[in-house]
Amino acid sequence: MLMSVNVVYKTTARATGGRDGSAETTDKSFHVKLGVPKEMGGDGKGNNPEQLFAAGYAACFLGAMKFVAGEEKIDIPADTHVQATVGIGPRGDGGFGLEVAIEASIPGMDRSKAVELLKKTEFVCPYANATKGNIKTTVTLV
Repeated sequence: MLMSVNVVYKTTARATGGRDGSAETTDKSFHVKLGVPKEMGGDGKGNNPEQLFAAGYAACFLGAMKFVAGEEKIDIPADTHVQATVGIGPRGDGGFGLEVAIEASIPGMDRSKAVELLKKTEFVCPYANATKGNIKTTVTLV
């Protein structure tokens, strides 16, 4: 069952040329030259959709973590960071699929408190909610 969302912000991006073209937001605030990775037969120049997804997921997850911490009156160290690794490859049943590994570093925070914060963040993060049950995703405290 789909959850209803009270949308407060929308953005639109347009891609031209596929994986070896370009993409930009329609308001022109973001533009990127796209390129196919060497591992997928390209020259490796330009960025690819997996890099963009990894950057967006990492930023969104950290933003959600800060939101949860604020709601719970928990201080997040300034050097806290989230790294997202996105993998792409052929699926066994045809087509291609993705997987995501999230690694969160919360220096100085009690481990059990940090793990609990990550669990709550997974519930709040829109990217985590969008991918839940759709692709293999792991979240690890490092």
